[in-house]
Amino acid sequence: MTKIKIPRLKKVNPNKVKKKKILLLSDDLRMHSGIATQSKEFVLGTIHKYDWVQIGAAINHPEAGKIVDMSDSLFHELGIEDGYLKIYPTAGYGNPHMLRDIIKLENPDAIVHFTDPRQWIWLYQMEHELRQHIPILYYNIWDDIPDPKYNTNYYRSSTTLLSISKQTYGINKRLLKDYDYDDWQLQYVPHGISDKRIFKVDKNNSDFKEFEKTYGLDKYKFKILYLNRNIRRKNPGDVAMAYKHMMDKLTPEQRKDCVFVFHSEPSDENGTDMRAVCETLLTDYPVIFTYDKGNGPMTDIAINQLYNSVDVYINLASNEGFGLGSLEALTVGTPIIVNVTGGLQDQCGFKNEKGEYLIAEDYVELKSNHRGTYKEHGEWVKPVFPSNISLCGSPLTPYIFDDRCRYEDAGDALLEWYNEGLEKREEYGELGRQFVLGDDAKMTTKHMSDAFIEGIENTFKNWKPRETYTLEVV
Repeated sequence: MTKIKIPRLKKVNPNKVKKKKILLLSDDLRMHSGIATQSKEFVLGTIHKYDWVQIGAAINHPEAGKIVDMSDSLFHELGIEDGYLKIYPTAGYGNPHMLRDIIKLENPDAIVHFTDPRQWIWLYQMEHELRQHIPILYYNIWDDIPDPKYNTNYYRSSTTLLSISKQTYGINKRLLKDYDYDDWQLQYVPHGISDKRIFKVDKNNSDFKEFEKTYGLDKYKFKILYLNRNIRRKNPGDVAMAYKHMMDKLTPEQRKDCVFVFHSEPSDENGTDMRAVCETLLTDYPVIFTYDKGNGPMTDIAINQLYNSVDVYINLASNEGFGLGSLEALTVGTPIIVNVTGGLQDQCGFKNEKGEYLIAEDYVELKSNHRGTYKEHGEWVKPVFPSNISLCGSPLTPYIFDDRCRYEDAGDALLEWYNEGLEKREEYGELGRQFVLGDDAKMTTKHMSDAFIEGIENTFKNWKPRETYTLEVV
């Protein structure tokens, strides 16, 4: 006799208060981009409070045109009985017709937009239509100085701005200070990391040792990690030169302990041919390429092991919205070297004259700390201040400061971490871990989710529908 499996029915509480529904426009949260990862974090972190619908974007989405109901997955995988999560995948970034149809079907209470607004210009062209019915919250992921006046209309089209960095918070507040909106909101919401995905591991664990052996990491005592996209503004070539600068100052015996670990596409059309760079400039120094596209990306488990394996994480990007990689490294207790720009400043733990951590409000007047106004910082980081601040631009970004640091300065910072020794690196790395997990930095998924709830609730409390206009015959 064939046994029939009867699905478990969800209990429905008739007295339960209906949750508000939020429509999210961002990268499909099932993808592997930074936007997608953070979308997943705050959606799952607030699913107890809100129902979620997503227009899930991807350049060439394999499921475009489908409707993916994730509610049962939430129940079976996470034990969330009343979770509501539905994804409308789209190839590219959607269009007004799609949005109007989804609003009719789902009847959301608010819209949250999270990614570069230039990819969703049509959304902001609809803001007067939309804000007659629902508020728009924009999670502002990236801004830099000089203050981008060309972005002001995106800000003005939003009911609430959730600023990813202290620098962005200052930009938002300065550019909108002359506009009188009694319903407008501004809040600092840094990225958050889940301790279920990124965490400190037992390095005596057999799985961890096997991971290190697989990639040849077990042969070295000082491992330097680059984990970022291979694009120009991330400056992977400068990281390679910083490594060379350090190695040139070590003895032949010391060099045997060191390796440069490159976790990114070795060659990118928007970046640098890193294999060619290393074969030409680092001929005598070891380099490990951990990214093999033929085998697909590393799993979350493997990425976590990689952060735990290395001794230093380095990011010399000339512009950076936040810098997720350095935050993930700190979350496992790995010390960092970063260029002082954008959101990377928030992870440095810069302090004022009184020894207090700089807060978002400080950046309204400060603008940026890239010129070294404040030098005191956390023990877990060796910040490299830009030596060259040049103005550049593009058709979509008319002007922006390019904060470039000397690779020699970054190389000296690497040498300092090497000379600190393992015991000090672990001690300082642990201080960094406590900082990003604590209430000063507020860079965990829990902190980010709570900040989202606060921002959404304040929006509902203060939002007023846009005025409508009618024509009269005079």
